[in-house]
Amino acid sequence: MMNCIAIDDEPLALELLKDNIGKIPFLNLVAACNNAFEAMETMQTQSVDLIFIDIQMPGLTGLQFIASLEKKPLVIFITAYKQYAVESYDLDVVDYLVKPVPLERFIKACNRAKELHELKSVKSSVTKEKTPSHFFVNVDYSQLKVKFDDIIWMRGYGDYIKFHLKSIEHPLVVRTTFKDLEMELPQNKFIRIHKSYSVAIDEITAIRKNSIFLGEKELSVGETFRESVEKLIGKRN
Repeated sequence: MMNCIAIDDEPLALELLKDNIGKIPFLNLVAACNNAFEAMETMQTQSVDLIFIDIQMPGLTGLQFIASLEKKPLVIFITAYKQYAVESYDLDVVDYLVKPVPLERFIKACNRAKELHELKSVKSSVTKEKTPSHFFVNVDYSQLKVKFDDIIWMRGYGDYIKFHLKSIEHPLVVRTTFKDLEMELPQNKFIRIHKSYSVAIDEITAIRKNSIFLGEKELSVGETFRESVEKLIGKRN
């Protein structure tokens, strides 16, 4: 089932669009909006896989609205104007339908959206399977499995690193360096804050100008790494 929204400032056109969507068994209409601003509010609270949208609308056109989206669902334009077709395909839309739209043409566009949605889901699933959840480290002549989600923070001591983990009380000491370790750690899960410290981003509870807090644990932010920490704050804001 694909969640979709319909956007058109003409009441009759919106009703016809709602009726056509209701005929498609794999579509679930979560909202019918009179303008792009209503659609923005809906997309803040609803998961949307497909957008049906008119182009010529007051305030914000359909083209402007789709171009403004950072993460774009699949899009089908339905409009009375043919001249925007080329511009619309620059936005990588599924289809461009010109009113009045025959039902068979509408169904064809929906089927194409369904195929693209399924392909996207398969690719996403494969990507998740390929993303490792752990790595192995040398400890006492054995290869020990360490899960990324188990790591709170790490401290380097020359050629050794202490792993502070959730699952054990005492740090795990591993013969390795941050240079080698950073080849194993996912960059979206960990951040280097000091020449001697790297921390799990999800474990950070507070950030000050010169410190990062992991619960009650306070770690200094090195001058060289302050910009990376500031960028992290910017992303979170």
